[in-house]
Amino acid sequence: MKKIIIILIGGILFSSCEEVSKSIKDTFEPQPDPVVQQKTEEAGEVPTQSPYDAAVEQQMQEVQHLVTTIVEKHTKTRVQHTEGKNTDFLTNEEKLKKAEEALRELPQYAGKEIYIYSSIHFYDDGSINVKLQHPTNPGYIDSYEYKNGSWTEPKPEQMSVKDKIQSRLVPLEKVNFTYVAAAARLYKEKTEEVEGARPITSIYISIWNNNLRWFPASISGSRERYSIELNQNGTLKKFERE
Repeated sequence: MKKIIIILIGGILFSSCEEVSKSIKDTFEPQPDPVVQQKTEEAGEVPTQSPYDAAVEQQMQEVQHLVTTIVEKHTKTRVQHTEGKNTDFLTNEEKLKKAEEALRELPQYAGKEIYIYSSIHFYDDGSINVKLQHPTNPGYIDSYEYKNGSWTEPKPEQMSVKDKIQSRLVPLEKVNFTYVAAAARLYKEKTEEVEGARPITSIYISIWNNNLRWFPASISGSRERYSIELNQNGTLKKFERE
C-alpha cells in the first residue's frame, strides 16, 4: 500500500485528478478468470459481487482522499500566487535569513516551537507561502504569506479528520531558509547545462513522513529531461537523465 501511495504522489503534480483516480482503480482491479467469465456470459448471468473486498475498498477511498486533498491544496497555492518582478530573492541569503527571523518573531509563537505543515514555497519575486501548525491547537493549520518584507496575518486552512497532520510536520529548525539560496544556485547551474531548459523562478519543499523533499524534482529541456534530488541542506544528491 505504501509503495502505491509513493508512486501516485510522485506523479501527482503532472497528472489530473481523473488520471490519478484511474491509476488507483487500475492498480487494484482484479483480473477476471477467462473460464469463469465465459461460463457466466454463456449462461446470461450478470455478476453482482463487487470486484473489491471491503479492505481494498477502504484503502482505495483513503488513497483517493489523500490524492484529491494534495491536488486541491497544491492547485490552490499556485492559483493564489501571481509571480511579480524577479528580485533574485532565491539566491539572496541575507533576504532569506531576514524572512526566517521575521517568521520566528511572530508574537503568537513566542516561547513556542514553530512547525511547518505540508509545504513551503519560495518565489524569486521576494514572496513565500507557508502553512504552520496553530500555536495552541495542534489540530488546526494556518497559512501565511511573506511579501514586501513582512508576514501577513494567519488564514485558517480547512482540514479533514482524514488528514494525517502529524506525519506532514517538521520543525522550523529543519528548514533553514539560507539553504534555499544553495538550492537555487544549484538549480541555476543545472538548468544551464540542459539545452532549452527554462530558468527556475520558484522552489518549494514538500513534507512527507516528517521528511523534506525539494522541488522541482526534474529539469526539462528541448531534447532531454533530468531528474534532480537535493539533500536537506540544498546540496546535490542526484542528477541523472531520464
